[in-house]
Amino acid sequence: MTKYYSYVTKDNDRWDLISYKFYKNPTLYEQIIKANPDVKIEPVLNAGIKLKIPVLEETQTIKFELPPWKK
Repeated sequence: MTKYYSYVTKDNDRWDLISYKFYKNPTLYEQIIKANPDVKIEPVLNAGIKLKIPVLEETQTIKFELPPWKK
């Protein structure tokens, strides 16, 4: 079951800024959009919109693979 934070938008809030505020990563804004299907997707949000912010279970770290080790 997904847990949520609650957040009320302020003047000039954007999806990416809200994502950065909660996740320290502006590219995870799609998680917030999916959790709020009734909110119109605008570049800048109006103040006073109550959003659900999903609590992400896994840590959002950079994931990469090292190339094969050469001898």
